[in-house]
Amino acid sequence: MTTGAKAWRQRRTDAPETAAETAMVLRQLLVQPWLVAGRDDVGIAAVRRNEAAIREVLGRLGWVLVVERDFVRLRKSPPVRRDAWAATGPTPLCSSWFFLLVAAAESLPPRVSIGQLIAAARSAAAEAEISAADDMAQRYAILAAVKLLEQRGVVESLDGDLNLLLREDDPPVLLAVHHHRLVHVIANFGTADPVTDPAGWLHQVARESDPARRMRRKLVDDTAVYAIDLDPDEADWLSRRVRGDDGLPLAEAFGLHLERRAEGAAFVVPADAFRSRDALGDRPFPGGGTVAHAAVLLCDLAESDGMVAAERPGWRGIADDDVLRHLTTFAAKYAGQGWAAEHVAAPAGLAVEVAALLAGVNLLRVETGMWWFAPPAGRWERPREPRRDQTRKDTHGPG
Repeated sequence: MTTGAKAWRQRRTDAPETAAETAMVLRQLLVQPWLVAGRDDVGIAAVRRNEAAIREVLGRLGWVLVVERDFVRLRKSPPVRRDAWAATGPTPLCSSWFFLLVAAAESLPPRVSIGQLIAAARSAAAEAEISAADDMAQRYAILAAVKLLEQRGVVESLDGDLNLLLREDDPPVLLAVHHHRLVHVIANFGTADPVTDPAGWLHQVARESDPARRMRRKLVDDTAVYAIDLDPDEADWLSRRVRGDDGLPLAEAFGLHLERRAEGAAFVVPADAFRSRDALGDRPFPGGGTVAHAAVLLCDLAESDGMVAAERPGWRGIADDDVLRHLTTFAAKYAGQGWAAEHVAAPAGLAVEVAALLAGVNLLRVETGMWWFAPPAGRWERPREPRRDQTRKDTHGPG
């Protein structure tokens, strides 16, 4: 057993309350990497009480904890599955405005109007030769970007309604700019040029040469780790160390349970470790609404009748055409029992949304002509029949 593993287990033995609070804060930081004074004072106080233990655990992942007077910032590595994150993350236009606003805010005073901030961002766009037309798409993107900055505590709305941006050129909105937080917006850096060499830049910011650290990050930061995805060094770590001196102590430090199967492994949140589903991440599954209901029904079908393949032990496959046929049948069955009318009328569109939901929580791989359902997709019971008064609004939130 490594020294770090011994230290974690010793703390759990000597002070279980402290270990439980440390685990709670670690899980909170995974979901909410920015804690800001005035909004997250309880979380910041818990970080300060357990800072040494938290830093020790995060050090095993190569992640950096920034603790300053009025905020806490966890600087993580990029998402394990970048494409899945991007599918439900900010749009490219919103992301462009996010960084234009960051660049503009650096040179502005601590108190500015929203109009001043946007004007400075447009100047930055012109300097970088980025098109920034004034249309509704741009306004929605600017509003979303400002709200992302506000979530991080980089800017703060002091007076006025940000939503007026959609109707007015210079609404009466006063912002505070917290300049000392701007430097912490970008968590990962690369020397390549993201404009001329985006693939090289992404490779640099996501690089991690140590297979043990890669595996720790995957287990902490994703729904599950599957054996078919691993290179030989990662597979060796999963075989020899996930239950022993490395994986299990890490799971315990986060207050998680380790599940190990022939098909892979997962860190699972115990039912008594969270108060609401929001504490599990931004894409809870199963969930309410038509898309989530259809997804669980397909998971159930895959488990009972799906195809098997020797090269994918534990996975179950359904052909594209069969997926659409099943969704069409479900749509006819549940049309009057709570399913949203737009999905009942367009099963093909529903299939796209179901695929995005299941892929986002790492339970599905769509390949040529086939939907492959991951082994954990069979762990849920068949959902109950929806009530006729069930809400028609879909809910989308590592899993």
